[in-house]
Amino acid sequence: MPALHTLVRYIDAFTDRCGRLLAWLALGMALLVAFVVILRYGFNIGSIPAQEAVTYMHGALFLLGAAYALKTGAHVRVDIFYRNFSARTRAWVNSLGGIVFLLPLCAFIIASSWDYVAESWAMRESSPEPGGIPAVFLLKTLLPVAAITLALQGIAEVLRSALYLVEGAEH
Repeated sequence: MPALHTLVRYIDAFTDRCGRLLAWLALGMALLVAFVVILRYGFNIGSIPAQEAVTYMHGALFLLGAAYALKTGAHVRVDIFYRNFSARTRAWVNSLGGIVFLLPLCAFIIASSWDYVAESWAMRESSPEPGGIPAVFLLKTLLPVAAITLALQGIAEVLRSALYLVEGAEH
């Protein structure tokens, strides 16, 4: 089972690096929002590309941050029950929840967004706003990418729980 432990470590490391990079994106987004506000209310200047960039950054932060939230336990859970479970029961809940709910949801998101994203790429969809960012297709690409990264972390979580159930607390 050392190969499974290694796989879990690699997925965790990938998710952790992505999450730390996204944290910088949050800072960049906050600074850009401040810049847009200063331009708008201080100088009466609007910037459609800057406003759209905030939307793109927020979309990336939200969608790509889902895997990091899962890894760090920051996702939504019914803790009123979960917190009282034994470690073994939590491992069962995490394993079954990942297999029955999370991974099928990720597959559904990938399958249902694929044609939507492909069509956007085919026409190189751009902003409907004059002077807007000509890369809506890149923003839409975040949908399947987010599902893929979330599925990867979901696999790591399922494997971690399964390894705990098989090997016990020593790992």
